[in-house]
Amino acid sequence: MQFSKIAFLKKIDAVVGSALVRLLPGLPCREYVGSVESILIIRPGGIGDAVLLLPVIDVLRRHFPTATICVLAEKRNWAVFELCQNVDRTWCYDNWRHWRQFFLRRYDVVIDTEQWYHLSAVISRCISARIRCGFATNIRRRAFSVPVAYSLEDYEMDNFLRLALSLGAKVASAKRSGFACIACADERTATQLLAPVGDRPFVVLFPGGSSDIKQWQTAAFNAVAARCRLRGYAVVIVGGGSDVASAESIAASGVSVNLAGRMTLSQTAAVLNRAVALVGGDSGVLHLAVAVGCPTVTLFGPGSTLKWAPRGSQHRVVSLGLKCSPCTLFGHIPPCPHGGRCVKDIPVEMVWKQLEDLLDCAGE
Repeated sequence: MQFSKIAFLKKIDAVVGSALVRLLPGLPCREYVGSVESILIIRPGGIGDAVLLLPVIDVLRRHFPTATICVLAEKRNWAVFELCQNVDRTWCYDNWRHWRQFFLRRYDVVIDTEQWYHLSAVISRCISARIRCGFATNIRRRAFSVPVAYSLEDYEMDNFLRLALSLGAKVASAKRSGFACIACADERTATQLLAPVGDRPFVVLFPGGSSDIKQWQTAAFNAVAARCRLRGYAVVIVGGGSDVASAESIAASGVSVNLAGRMTLSQTAAVLNRAVALVGGDSGVLHLAVAVGCPTVTLFGPGSTLKWAPRGSQHRVVSLGLKCSPCTLFGHIPPCPHGGRCVKDIPVEMVWKQLEDLLDCAGE
């Protein structure tokens, strides 16, 4: 249901959004930003993009310490911004009751962090602002007085940091890991949910993903879970409502705790914060683990490791390196003629080797 809604919105954007952008008069470029007391950040899309935006918000706060920072998000990612103490207010653009509040305000700066779709650029032009900043990836550049270059070869956090740099911010001190703030209430909930684990160290498995083609085989997760238990580690499964069936199948093999479908996003972050490692596909949960400083082993196939793989020695990437991979471009995964074998055919041994190395390092 959610996937079909997203696909429908992308089609609307391609036709209506691009047409509306073409009707907008182009804005002259501005280099001087001046004093900034109010900032609106537009972030549509999924969880992963929103998580990688959090260090940029921290950079903006340091550069504009007195500014009010608001975020315009959507229902599927707005909870991410609860993990950032530098966000003053979050609105959902798919909640009609919020429209009057963010549209009737005037901002010094509006930052559209969407990478290539058009509707967010149109919204940025409809909001009263002195400076409009966004990625100049296509005709959407007409909507911005500060258009910013975007690279398909760079880590997505670095692309987001370019937006802050274009406004004069210093980005050298942006945190790459452990930048999320977890509320005490979520810590308490995590303690209760993890009670069956006791004092044992645990590995988190995430069997889900934004697309079926990004998901590993359930039997393979079972095999990893069994090896973790043999080494004395507990196993915890996380995921959303759509991941419950696969999580239950994995849990049937003797997993310590199955939390799929039982937690909010911020509670999931609190659980990941206590884990020895996360094993899963290229997903928002991966970036959530990075945000709390949890080591990861990630299976990559259609997604670009240059853009989405976390940086640092505590993060490991597993990929078959097929000639057709990566195939995702501009947020779109084309139909796969090979049945998604780039992820589904990854051997357990490849994943276990990377996880075992992480566990050995954690034990040093």
